[in-house]
Amino acid sequence: MSKIVNVVLSGGVGSRLWPLSRKSRPKQYIPLFDNKSLFELTVLRNQPIVDKTLMVGSVQNVDLAKAFLPAGSSTIVEATPRNTAAAIAFAAMACEPDDILIVTPSDHLIENREEYEKVLQEGVKVAEQGYLVTFGIRPTKPETGYGYIEYEGNDVLSFREKPNLDTAKEFLKKGNFLWNSGIFCFKASIYLEELFRFEPKVYRAAKEAFEGAENGVLPLEVSLKIPSKSIDYAVMERSERLKVLPSNFVWSDMGSFDSMYDYLKTKGHAVDGHGNMAIGTDRQVSFLGVENTILVYTEDAILVVEKSASQDVKHLYEELEAANSPLL
Repeated sequence: MSKIVNVVLSGGVGSRLWPLSRKSRPKQYIPLFDNKSLFELTVLRNQPIVDKTLMVGSVQNVDLAKAFLPAGSSTIVEATPRNTAAAIAFAAMACEPDDILIVTPSDHLIENREEYEKVLQEGVKVAEQGYLVTFGIRPTKPETGYGYIEYEGNDVLSFREKPNLDTAKEFLKKGNFLWNSGIFCFKASIYLEELFRFEPKVYRAAKEAFEGAENGVLPLEVSLKIPSKSIDYAVMERSERLKVLPSNFVWSDMGSFDSMYDYLKTKGHAVDGHGNMAIGTDRQVSFLGVENTILVYTEDAILVVEKSASQDVKHLYEELEAANSPLL
């Protein structure tokens, strides 16, 4: 009998949230949200909907996840990150062909749980008919940090990359664009069929790695052969089996400090009269001559970033990585 399986993806490092997010403890494991982490909240919110939880995670931080996984859960440990197309393939290969997978990143913040459960249950019904389901969030502002889905009814017309501000405003004005949530629902077999159809190299290399796993840990040498491609590029943007469900639950991918700023502000976190915020410290922080600036404090690093430049923290992370900095 088929099951509904929550596939929790936890391989990212949260580079745009450095220095809070590190390789040893990425953003999804930081207990910033009412003393819970995004990973813990992800697992909890999906329990009423699913029969089983299966995590695909990084070898560097899989141990951080185990304390929050419910009894009977399974883990697949990636020796090296190969992006979401392969990660989801591993999960699909570990399930029965007719199992319905609800694929969720572990680093998103979602509120309005009743609406969330309702639309996911609807997604399960659509997936049972053989479709690949994606969930689009009705936009509330011209956000430049998210990808967009152009749609009509439940049909996807196009996927759009993260736009500039003018383009994002135009999307909102047109009214038929949704934020791409990165949440998916489909039968395990349907996903694998479409992956093999469009990216046979990814499929074959992922299958070889999966079959070579020991105690759920994938082999490094074989994993390095897997082309690194996202599920969007590999499958969703090319399949004719795609459906989108416009959704009204409150959603943020918590992918940058401007998203965290907006969330913390709604929870009463201190913001001065010029829109400046300090994160990670109870010390007195005074801002003079600047507006909409975020100071992020950790024991070994301090980041000062203008709110509008939050997406650029990723480039700083990349510079530190290139220099083999111990601060990652």
